[in-house]
Amino acid sequence: MSPGNNSDSLAFLLVGIPGLAHLHRWVVIPFCLMYLVAMLGNCTILLVVRTYRRLHEPMYYFLSMLAITDLGLTLSTLPTVPHVFWFSAMEISFPVCLIQMFCIHAFSFMESSVLLAMAFDRYMAICYPLRYSSILTPSRIAKVGLGIVCRCTMTLFPLICLLKRMSFCRSHVLSHSYCLHQDMIRLACTNTTLNSLYGLTLVLLIMILDPVLITASYIMIIKTVLGIASREAQAKALNTCISHFSAVLIFYVPMVGLSIIHRYGKNAAPISHVLMANIYLFVPPVLNPIIYSMQTKHIRQGVVTLLCQSLAWPGQGQQP
Repeated sequence: MSPGNNSDSLAFLLVGIPGLAHLHRWVVIPFCLMYLVAMLGNCTILLVVRTYRRLHEPMYYFLSMLAITDLGLTLSTLPTVPHVFWFSAMEISFPVCLIQMFCIHAFSFMESSVLLAMAFDRYMAICYPLRYSSILTPSRIAKVGLGIVCRCTMTLFPLICLLKRMSFCRSHVLSHSYCLHQDMIRLACTNTTLNSLYGLTLVLLIMILDPVLITASYIMIIKTVLGIASREAQAKALNTCISHFSAVLIFYVPMVGLSIIHRYGKNAAPISHVLMANIYLFVPPVLNPIIYSMQTKHIRQGVVTLLCQSLAWPGQGQQP
């Protein structure tokens, strides 16, 4: 496409897994299983928190935000991934690609922001337990949620505007079965410096700043826990952080791995880029509800109770 042409008529080509095109019909099976587990798991978390008043507390409100974010991230890739692997439908129009790119990056940023909010929740609960309920009121939690949405969507609109002004005259073949900003700008035939700088600024302000603040929160949490005389009380305090700390590792470790491969793995096999990107996008929404169901007593009890009620087992009227 030459500069100045209408970008709305442009189409990109998505790809599956390089070198495994003959296995795409089989590869779609684990992807569909991950979609199913992610949607069932996160919807169950939301249902449990909504159903039982005992879970109407700040920690579980933030967990609900995480579940909503994971659902959004899962649904962002759903329109294209099964089509690429099952139907070999590779083509995607430029406007649709922009929308998908916006959703993927917005929900990724939201996940990071929610994990930061959950770290603050654990910090307040352990370091200032007497002020916990008075500071993290439902209205303030709602404002935090609104702030997260505004932070992670408004900052992406300039990126969309910059992309719409670009011309694409090189190959239109993307590197994944979904649209990512860094993947799109490498195909542009106009100067991408402004896009790259703005994208880097977003990464620094969200994906770098958030884990730094989460680390600072945990340093203060550990310092407070070490000051508790009782070993039992120490273990109890740290036990409330295990699920969140696991969610942090599941989200940020693949993200760091993906960044390293993009920056230093230019000679790496293409499948390594695809594999790490898929782990980053698909694994957290699948594992987060499983981790919280296994490691959080009240969530586990709520899930079991809902199952008993749905199957009409004895004890179906009991609440966790």
